[in-house]
Parts: sequence; structure tokens; C-alpha cells
Amino acid sequence: MTADGFRLPAEWEPQAGVLIAWPHAGTDWGPRLFQVESTYAALVLAITRFQPAIVCVAGAAVRARAAALLDNAGVDAARVRFVDIAYDDTWLRDSGPITLTDGRRFRLCDFRFTGWGGKFEASRDDLLVEGLAAQQLFAHAEHRRIDWALEGGAIESDGRGTILTTWRCLHQRHPEQPREAMAQTLRKSLGAQRVLWLERGYLEGDDTDAHIDTLARFAPDDAIVFQACDDAADPHYGELAAMREELAALRTADGRPYTLHALPWPRPIVDEQRRLAASYANYLIVNGAVLMPAYGDPADAAAAQVIAAAHPGREVVPVPCRPLIWQNGSLHCVTMQLPAGVLA
Repeated sequence: MTADGFRLPAEWEPQAGVLIAWPHAGTDWGPRLFQVESTYAALVLAITRFQPAIVCVAGAAVRARAAALLDNAGVDAARVRFVDIAYDDTWLRDSGPITLTDGRRFRLCDFRFTGWGGKFEASRDDLLVEGLAAQQLFAHAEHRRIDWALEGGAIESDGRGTILTTWRCLHQRHPEQPREAMAQTLRKSLGAQRVLWLERGYLEGDDTDAHIDTLARFAPDDAIVFQACDDAADPHYGELAAMREELAALRTADGRPYTLHALPWPRPIVDEQRRLAASYANYLIVNGAVLMPAYGDPADAAAAQVIAAAHPGREVVPVPCRPLIWQNGSLHCVTMQLPAGVLA
């Protein structure tokens, strides 16, 4: 916990809702807007089966279009809340609030968002958390700006003081900082006691510099779900095998090995000769369910079984995500869960 008692909850803890931003012609989704809107409609339908969805929209026209598409998809309008705000793009895992709690109050950690290390324009996305807080969307919540680059997809929390991340990503964001200095910042800002680092693991088509949420995810009861590759001819084989060895060597806070759940490897998905980053690890946990990215691949069903085993008692709901990976992310990347009690 932080000095004043705040911690970063695990994703499987109770939630108030899920925050997303609707794609529109002014975002990078413009050339394939219809396809990605169908995925967003399916995503919101899945979310609202279990809890509210808070949908950011860039103006009245975007709101009207989103509302019509959601209505056509059969979404319960009473479980959708629209918020009018400007944004560059829709990857709210990385530009949205990382929310801590002390059990009663909340802290919206607003880290500096640099467009994944300066790769893309991000000035409006960097103002997103401040803008949401100003609209009184949150209750009993303090907005805290932290002048240090970090994306939500770069970290995993077990809710009990352990953060899992990758060296590749954080070193790219802070090449001048040694590992311990970065770990100290994570511990202090997120209320953690320790930081576990992965040196290996990557996906072709991923421009986040190996976000942890595409590779390995904490699960209840000291478990880790990870993306494996069983195709020795695939260029990912060696790297993901090395990552698996790293995960096997990690220990819980009380010194025990983690239970590991290996996700199956989907067949390569190529778009205009570009390999896309299709990862089953990029799932979203909600109240009573896990929303799983589905790629129309034979491995989809096996991935659902692995996720169900790692998250017992939760329904696994596939969401079609092939349109999302065209822009180098998947289901978890476009969502940000909000802990129970934080919404006004």
C-alpha cells in the first residue's frame, strides 16, 4: 500500500463498470470504421450483460451513431453512460485512469501518456483522465497527475502488492533510468511492495514494446495465464519459450512458484503482408465473467477452456477481435475497468 493506504486492485475484484472510447472517422480506425464498430458493439453488449459501460464519445454525432449501433445490437441503454470528451484514439487501457483504492476513497493515477514512446500523436489522450475527472464522473476520487510515462497495459497487479511488467517496455519509455529507480516509482505510485520483471516475450505487430497484457496475466490463487507458442517453425517460438521459463522461475510473495496456465497459439493472421498481434492473453475480466478475444481460429475454443480454468466460476464470453488487431491491439487494450464504488 501507499503511505496513506492506497493499493491497485486486481482486475478480478468487484467493478463499477468498464470505460471505453467509441471509434470514429477522425481516429486511426477511419479506413475500417464499419468493421471495428461491429466489434465495439459486440464488446459493449458483452460488458453490459454484467455491469455498466461508460462510453466516451467525441461529440454529438459520434454519440448518436454509437447509440444507434448499440441499440441495433440489442444493448440495454440503461446500462450505458455516454461521456462527451476529446481523444486521439481509443486505447483506453493506456490513456485511461489507473485507479487505486483504500477501500473507501479512490485515487485516479494520471500517468504521462506519450503515444507509446512517441510513436503516435497523443496530446488529447494525455488530457483524458483530467477531463473525465472534471466531468464529475467519479465519486470520492482524487485526481493525481504523475509526471512519469506509463500505460495501463504495461502493468499487472495481483491486488496484494505485486506488480508484473516487462523490461523491454519500461526501458523504452525511460532509457535513462536504472531498473531499481523504475521499480521504486512503481512501488511508490501504485502502492506495491515488489515488482517482477520479464526480460523475454514479444509479439510481431505489437507497437507497445511488449506490454505485459499481451503476454502474461495474473489470475486468482497465485496463478499466471500466459501466451504460449507450440509451433517450432514460428518466429515467436524461442522468445515465448524463454518467457515461459522466466515465469516458471518467479515466486509468490511467500516464496512459492506460481500456477501457470498456457494459452494456445492461434494461426498467423496477416494483413497486407503484416503479421498482426493476436494474443489470447489480452482478455478482460468483469463481474462474473471473462471477455475473451476471439479470432475465428480453431484455437479459440481451447483458449476459452484455459481461461475458464484460471478464473473458476466466471463465464467466458468470446468477443470477435480480428478488426482490433489491425491497429495492433486487442480487447483488453481498448478497455479500462473501474473498481466498485468509484462512479458517481
